[in-house]
Amino acid sequence: MNTFHFKSIVGLCALLCFFATLSLNAQTVAYQRLQAPKRELRAAWVATVLNIDYPQKPSANPIALKEQYRNLLDQLEAMGLNAVIVQVRPAADAFYPSAYAPWSTYLTGRQGAAPQDDFDPLAFMIEETHRRSMEFHAWINPYRASMNMDTASLFLTHPVFQHPDWLVAYGGKMYFNPGIPAVRQHLVDVVGELVDNYPIDGIHIDDYFYPYPIKDIPFPDEGTFKFYGQPFKDINAWRRNNTDQLVGDLHERIKTTNPAIQFGVSPFGVWRNKSLDPVRGSDTQAGATSYDDLHADVLNWIAKGWIDYVMPQLYWNIGFAPADYQTLVQWWSQNARSIPVYTGHAAYKVGNNKELAWNDPGEIPRQIQLNRRNFQTQGSAYFSAKSLQSNPLRLRDSLQAYYQTKALWPERPELELPKLPLADLRRPKLQEAGVRLRWKPGTTAAGLRTATHYFVVYRFAGNEVGDLENPANILQLTPLQAENSRWVTCYDNTTQVGQTYTYVVTAANRANVENKASNTRAIFHKKVGRITRAKAPKTGRQRKERTRVRRRDLQR
Repeated sequence: MNTFHFKSIVGLCALLCFFATLSLNAQTVAYQRLQAPKRELRAAWVATVLNIDYPQKPSANPIALKEQYRNLLDQLEAMGLNAVIVQVRPAADAFYPSAYAPWSTYLTGRQGAAPQDDFDPLAFMIEETHRRSMEFHAWINPYRASMNMDTASLFLTHPVFQHPDWLVAYGGKMYFNPGIPAVRQHLVDVVGELVDNYPIDGIHIDDYFYPYPIKDIPFPDEGTFKFYGQPFKDINAWRRNNTDQLVGDLHERIKTTNPAIQFGVSPFGVWRNKSLDPVRGSDTQAGATSYDDLHADVLNWIAKGWIDYVMPQLYWNIGFAPADYQTLVQWWSQNARSIPVYTGHAAYKVGNNKELAWNDPGEIPRQIQLNRRNFQTQGSAYFSAKSLQSNPLRLRDSLQAYYQTKALWPERPELELPKLPLADLRRPKLQEAGVRLRWKPGTTAAGLRTATHYFVVYRFAGNEVGDLENPANILQLTPLQAENSRWVTCYDNTTQVGQTYTYVVTAANRANVENKASNTRAIFHKKVGRITRAKAPKTGRQRKERTRVRRRDLQR
């Protein structure tokens, strides 16, 4: 072949490949932009049992506990997360003063030992989380009573001493017996104490209902079944009914106190295999299932309207034959009816699992993309915070890229709350902290139906109001800073000299529904240390008024 022609062909191929790569990259960027939703839950589980995530080292010192939690939130917030699911009752003990449980051994290092200075860790964690415009979901393990059989390490108010007849031993741990009605009432009281006393955003229960079965060792509740089991003939159906009753009772207790508090469940990722339920089961071959082994009939709870969201623990990779992530995302989305599906991701497996897929840094990003393609799947949660902090295979960096725009939480139309009055945005001023934005709320926090949940501050480049549905235009979410506050303030410290910016504010109610945008304020950053008022964009009303004035002048 002629050398000239060969080089020409090679050059042409290289050029075509270059433009194809540019096109592919552009499509990828555009795809990701299209799929970055304005509303999305982005959460991390914060496990306290065995001090997995918090506190890393038990302490009774409030200063140490506060510092650890703030550092944790700093990192999660920097990743773009907007919610935490904090384990406040790991094993019949508590991270708050409780009439029903002793102080947790994972908090201070000794069960029953209170933090110093009457410090309430839960109250602090909620306040600190809300200050950052993040949701706080209180995670409890209802049936787990102790991680071991060492009663000497338990405090005298622990149920093992107060109600030994409520507990059973299984697999080297102690559990509440779900078949005893008094146990269910006790757990309802535990949750009631939380929703009555703390401004939490949700109550969260994970996959530990009945414990995971141990081969050839039955759960020791045959005697309870004989005593309480009528009219059931099948012990497994009775067990599922026990769990049903607990979930239904918890729903009633939570919603009676505050309908805005979410009640969510994070079940094992496979409800039933198709081999056992050809009609409703998933195309999986899981070794255990939520329905058959943990006695948690999540589909029944969804049908009854008892839970506000479902967060299945899909701790498998895409293409994993026994339980494929993509198959299960689609299955849960098809079976969740009208409630949101938030998927649980196995951050702890990244770079740390025999499955080769978990050594691919793109595994969880691909899972996020699958979620975003599915209307019913409205967010993600990661187990656990510790794995995100350690940044395996640069997972933390990937999340920062996918979560670079802020996200509101999904709307909750079932609350049927009215939209809030418009905020009154005042003239911006340049201060040391940045451009000060200040507005009067259109209402005060005087009850659920009139309460402001948070404000959304939008900033647009130039002298016009852009797309409110584009999350890239969200400057920040600002919580209501004080009940009945006359003013709310935030600062923009990212303006550039020589640029014009336009601001508007919306208020979201407890259903996460925004009202209409406030009046606009525009500024020109003239030079360092100085801004001037820019000409405000004309609203429809302003244009109509100017037209009427012109017509009146012409008539004269």
